[in-house]
Amino acid sequence: MKIESPAYTQTDFEKFLDEQLDHERNALADRLERASARLAELGPRIEAGGSESEMWSTHEVLAHIAGFSKFYGVLVHKVAGGQLTELDLLSGTNLRDSSIEQMRAIEPPELLRMTLADHARTAKELRTLELAALRRSATVAGEAWFSPVSAEFLARYPLVNHLEEHVEQLERMLG
Repeated sequence: MKIESPAYTQTDFEKFLDEQLDHERNALADRLERASARLAELGPRIEAGGSESEMWSTHEVLAHIAGFSKFYGVLVHKVAGGQLTELDLLSGTNLRDSSIEQMRAIEPPELLRMTLADHARTAKELRTLELAALRRSATVAGEAWFSPVSAEFLARYPLVNHLEEHVEQLERMLG
């Protein structure tokens, strides 16, 4: 076996890490597209209306997906583009219920169309961003344990992981 470590430089190591990030960002875009395709299949079965119980209706879950898909897609874009260097994610989360109410006023087919378009735009951006842009980060107000966050982090956790959770929720709700 040829040992390459004696000639391995910092530049080689950085190239290796870039290759890993490039692979990961494409896998992340794939996950976003798969979750979006699952949502597209479920969408026609989602009926308009709210729930009388404390549990969200399928329309309310779709409205939530639409809201956070737009919100985090924009955050990924702005952090990656260097336009946003500080975030207040808690305030964004606190706006959730009013956002759901606003989005719920939109009929499910239109909500679905908007959401799928947002997912397609974000997936395309993930695939085409410069790697340095994907590593760009923003400080999170009031948070020490996970601040700063990169554009890649925002795409992975509050967008794609959260989307996958809610698509699974809709699958359970719709049987």
